[in-house]
Amino acid sequence: MVQHVLNRGNGRMKLFHKPQDYQSFVDLLGEALDHVPGMRLLAWCLMPNHWHMALWPREDEDLSAFMRWLCNTHVRRWHQHWHSVGQGHIYQGRFKSFLVQDDLHYLALLRYIESNPCRAKLVEQAQAWPWSSLAIQSTSEGRPLVSQGPLDRPRRWLALVNEPLGEEIIEPIRTSVKRGRPYGDDEWVQRMVDRFGLAFTLRQRGRPR
Repeated sequence: MVQHVLNRGNGRMKLFHKPQDYQSFVDLLGEALDHVPGMRLLAWCLMPNHWHMALWPREDEDLSAFMRWLCNTHVRRWHQHWHSVGQGHIYQGRFKSFLVQDDLHYLALLRYIESNPCRAKLVEQAQAWPWSSLAIQSTSEGRPLVSQGPLDRPRRWLALVNEPLGEEIIEPIRTSVKRGRPYGDDEWVQRMVDRFGLAFTLRQRGRPR
């Protein structure tokens, strides 16, 4: 199943300080795809202190294998580069992942991921941000990064990404991230909740009134 995957810097610290940091991670993505050939990367965006990806594993174990190799290798190389070996974590914890329905919700997620720099006011047009799947389709060595997903992107994809996302799209995705809830229509979400034992993601957090 398609999954929305993300991680943040520990204490929202910066993961990427300069263009070379971003480019190194892009090349690392290519290496990770070689390391776990069953993984398909459908969309991604690197932000200064976090990143988002849409991943589509072929086998159940592909997601854990891919993320373990990617994050562990990034942490090791980050510490080596900044001469900070032994000085603590760079990520806030283990990556987070959320199931995504492979219909229009999937396309909404891709828009959400690739338009992230616009919402953060880093650029006015999403394509001006150089560190996302909207701008980069392959590594500097020519290795393809982005795979074909379960649905084709519409022809006017660039215009769609640059259109502001309404709260009816943003809020369910943010709720998915906050609670670990599958992202899709109500019937599909209930099926996933029942199938994978995710009933806790439907409950309100906090103490009952």
